[in-house]
Amino acid sequence: MQLSKISQYRSELMGFAIIIVMLFHVYLPMSDAFYGLKRMGNVGVDVFFFLSGIGLWYSWSKKAQSPQRNIRKDLLNFYYNRALRIYPAWLLVAGYFYVSHFHGTTLDHYIDLFGDVFFNWDFWRRDELTFWYVPATMMLYIFAPPYMELVRRNPVMRWLVVLPLMWCIMVQYVTPIHHAVGHIEIFWSRVPIFFLGINCAEAVRQKQSYDKSTWGLVVFLFVVSLGACIWLEQYRHGKFPLYTERMLYIVLAITMILLLSELFSRTPLWVNKSMAWVGGISLEIYLIHVQFVLNPILKYHLGYWPSFLLTLVISLPLAWVVSKVAGYIIKVLK
Repeated sequence: MQLSKISQYRSELMGFAIIIVMLFHVYLPMSDAFYGLKRMGNVGVDVFFFLSGIGLWYSWSKKAQSPQRNIRKDLLNFYYNRALRIYPAWLLVAGYFYVSHFHGTTLDHYIDLFGDVFFNWDFWRRDELTFWYVPATMMLYIFAPPYMELVRRNPVMRWLVVLPLMWCIMVQYVTPIHHAVGHIEIFWSRVPIFFLGINCAEAVRQKQSYDKSTWGLVVFLFVVSLGACIWLEQYRHGKFPLYTERMLYIVLAITMILLLSELFSRTPLWVNKSMAWVGGISLEIYLIHVQFVLNPILKYHLGYWPSFLLTLVISLPLAWVVSKVAGYIIKVLK
């Protein structure tokens, strides 16, 4: 088991992740036998957060090795580069969405519009989920550098990842905390896997490998976590706190990444190139596919698979165009 394959096939993994997220978003009634498995597309978000944590560590550790390092400058460059990667596409798509749906007349309405366009602050205020992944990612980016520097100087601090696990339980069951921030449970339950990605990144960067007998454990954990999640969704959906299943997602996402990394090392080149291309525009696909493509398609009641395939076919070229425009803006700003 070569952990370096996670980095080698990062784009392919992101391509796979956005496809299963799209599968998750297409409507399917709970009575359908595929419902539980379809819901597992939700784990694509966890895959993104884990891979994001690995990528951030790569970037940060390279700068940390410089003998003339200026940590303040590195920090500013880090935040600027992260914003530069996300904000052009975000403002093009989400900005257009919020402005086109704006019907306010008062100053408060315009302040609310400003907050949504630049920060999606209605997600933080009242769990408005239209584009929730992007503000959640940007929030994690804020806390990533201090954590990475702490871990770099003292590796034992990787154990701090138990704190967001503990926090998830507190948010759910400690009543004052739940009333204050329980509405953004979808964010809190994804924090642990992001920092786990940072924790695992050094092993990936150093190309650590393990005896192939380890695959037995990986397959076992994958099958057990996937089976448990499918059963929960098929038979217990809506009857348990979501964060509990997302703790299972941690095991499911990491084992899935390991298995897919091995799979992509054996698939034809055209498959890898196709998945990598999709992964390269995954942010743009995420921003476009629900509000601008899927929701209008669902009105025609075409069925699950036709709706998904049509959404995929339409979203890919639109996302590509947005990525090109955003790329041009990035070049100008740099």
